[in-house]
Amino acid sequence: MAKSPDLTKKELSVPPPRIIRTCCGFGVEIGFVAVPFARKTDITSVEIMGAHQFMGHRTEKNGIVYTHRGGFIDLGHLRDCADWTAYLYDLIKAGQTDATLTYIDLRNEGGSKSLTLKIPDNLTEDEIVALAGKISYDLSVWHEISTWFGARYVPLVPERFSSFSPEDMYSNLMGVHLGMRAIKSELPYDEAMTDELFKMLDSLEVVQTENETFDAMLSVNQVWYTNSKRYPSNKVTLKRYLDLDSYLIPWLVPGTESTLPPYPLKKPDSFLADYYELALRLNYRFPIDSVLGEKEDRVITQHDFDAFISFIQKEWVKEVQKPVESAEKKNKKEKTHKTTK
Repeated sequence: MAKSPDLTKKELSVPPPRIIRTCCGFGVEIGFVAVPFARKTDITSVEIMGAHQFMGHRTEKNGIVYTHRGGFIDLGHLRDCADWTAYLYDLIKAGQTDATLTYIDLRNEGGSKSLTLKIPDNLTEDEIVALAGKISYDLSVWHEISTWFGARYVPLVPERFSSFSPEDMYSNLMGVHLGMRAIKSELPYDEAMTDELFKMLDSLEVVQTENETFDAMLSVNQVWYTNSKRYPSNKVTLKRYLDLDSYLIPWLVPGTESTLPPYPLKKPDSFLADYYELALRLNYRFPIDSVLGEKEDRVITQHDFDAFISFIQKEWVKEVQKPVESAEKKNKKEKTHKTTK
C-alpha cells in the first residue's frame, strides 16, 4: 500500500541536491559581515508554512518553529530529509529489478560521493522503507560533518557556524520519520506528508505564532547562539548537538516545557547499513589520519561517520575551553600585576 512520488528511471538517475530548500540559520536578528544593516531571522508558523510539495515549492513558507515537546524544528531540514527518504525508497524499489540503478553518483560534498545498494531479495516492504530512511539520515549526518570541515555551497562563505546546531539533527531525523510514515500511507505522498507534518507538530505542542518562536529564540540568545556575532563567524553558535546515542532527545527552552515528556526519536537500525555503501573520496580539508589513523587512500564510508563525530566532539570541547582558559590567564595576569604594584 506504500505510496511514494513514483519517479521515472530518468528522474531517479539524477539525484536531488543535498540542500533542496535554502533554510535556516539558528537564531534571530543575526547580522552579516560587511553588510551593516542586514539581519537574518528564519522563523515561521503553522499558520503560514503551507502544504508539503515534493522537492519544494515557493508556497512552502519554511523556517524554524518552536514546540514544547520537540524544541526548535527546522522545517526546511525536515522536509528535505522526508523527500530524500521518498526518493531513496523509489530508487531502492527500482534497483530490485534494474541493476543499473543500484549504483549512483551523488553531488559532491567535501569530495566525490556515491551510493551503492546491496539489496537482498528477502527484504520486507517495511525494511525497504526503513532502509531509505537510514540512508537519508546518514546523508544528513554527513552534511553536518562536512560543513564542520569546510564544505560550502556558496563560494568563499564557510558554513561551520551551522554544523550540528541545536535543532539540526533532531529536525533531520523527524523528517526521516515523517517521510517513512508518508510512504506507508494510502494517501498520495504530498498529501500524506502534509497530514503527517501537521499531526506531528500538534503532538509536539507547537506554538501558534511567529512571535512565540521569536521569543523562545531570544530566550536562548547568548546561551545557545549569539546575535552579537555576524555570519559566517563560527562564534555565532555557542552550543552544538553532537550525539552518538541511538535516540535523539530534543533541547527544550527552560521554562517552556510541556506537562508531557520530551518526544524522543529513534535513529534507524544500524544493521541496515550492511545493505548499502555510501562512499566518499574526501578532499584535503579532512584530517583523515588524525581521525582514522593511517590510511592508504582518502575514501571513507558511512561506517566511519561515528569516528568523525567523536573527533568533532573533542575539537568542540577545545574550542569551548579556549575562551575560558584565556579569561583565566588574563585574570591571573591582572592579579599578579596588582600584587607587584
